[in-house]
Amino acid sequence: MSHPTSHAAGILPAQHPHSDDPATDWLRKQTRPKVAILGAPNRARVTTALERLRPAIATHADIVVEDLEFTCDFSEMELDMVIVLGGDGSILQAARQLAGREIPVLGVNCGTLGFLAALSADDFLDAWPEVCRGGFSIVDHLMLRVAHIRDGEEIAHQLALNEAAILGGPPYSIIEIDLYADEILATTYRCDGLIVSTPVGSTAHNLSAGGPILRKHLRAIVIQPISPHTLTYRPLVDSADTQLEIVVARPHAMTNIVTDGRVLGQIQRGDRVAIRASSHRFRMLAVAGQNEYRTLREKLGWGGSVLR
Repeated sequence: MSHPTSHAAGILPAQHPHSDDPATDWLRKQTRPKVAILGAPNRARVTTALERLRPAIATHADIVVEDLEFTCDFSEMELDMVIVLGGDGSILQAARQLAGREIPVLGVNCGTLGFLAALSADDFLDAWPEVCRGGFSIVDHLMLRVAHIRDGEEIAHQLALNEAAILGGPPYSIIEIDLYADEILATTYRCDGLIVSTPVGSTAHNLSAGGPILRKHLRAIVIQPISPHTLTYRPLVDSADTQLEIVVARPHAMTNIVTDGRVLGQIQRGDRVAIRASSHRFRMLAVAGQNEYRTLREKLGWGGSVLR
């Protein structure tokens, strides 16, 4: 991830300098940022973290809303950033709730793994005063627009931060999935399902299915079959600008298209699933000390020593 150039040497400069990024107007105007605090409902660790962090947040920012139910409508709300308390699932829920509004998000990990919500509560308390002085960068993450098409008409669509997946469903036998890339048939998979993942989602379902990990700033996707019948089917990394269409010739009764863990729709014979890079970005704040390799090393338990 990128960080402000004022920090230690050897890390990347900010992808979006504060001087011309509309998301940081509050910083240039030297006003306090307006923030929303979101958190997973009925989680004791989230409630405890909120009680602990609220005074520190309020010292440097104006808290516009606290939403521990993920029900707030952000469509017209004036906000400068969103603080999410929880795990990566809470970050995904925040992405759905923002519905394409490109308000930067800062994640505080109150869950377990936490690839996206990487800051601990202690890290947040250390970083927050510096964040409110401009000590951060904004990292843009690719999102996918996933459309369910029937009889030539789009019947549903959703933005996905992690992935779009075709899941076979019962009776859990192999299904055939035709994959078209830029209107050309790429292949027909015989498998249990298919995952199209963003770099952010590469450490989620894609990783569990044996796919590669992508650096999160890359404009790329991973196409990963689930338990393919032929071992020559390997994960494929492609440009995010490739336009994909997916057709399941003979879907099961419960074959579904799933975006970020939620069912978008049940696939019937003749349906098509169109996957494109969205024009919307999911924006996250990165602070000094955050590093993707460090996160992978700590979260995945990679061994090795660090030479200084």
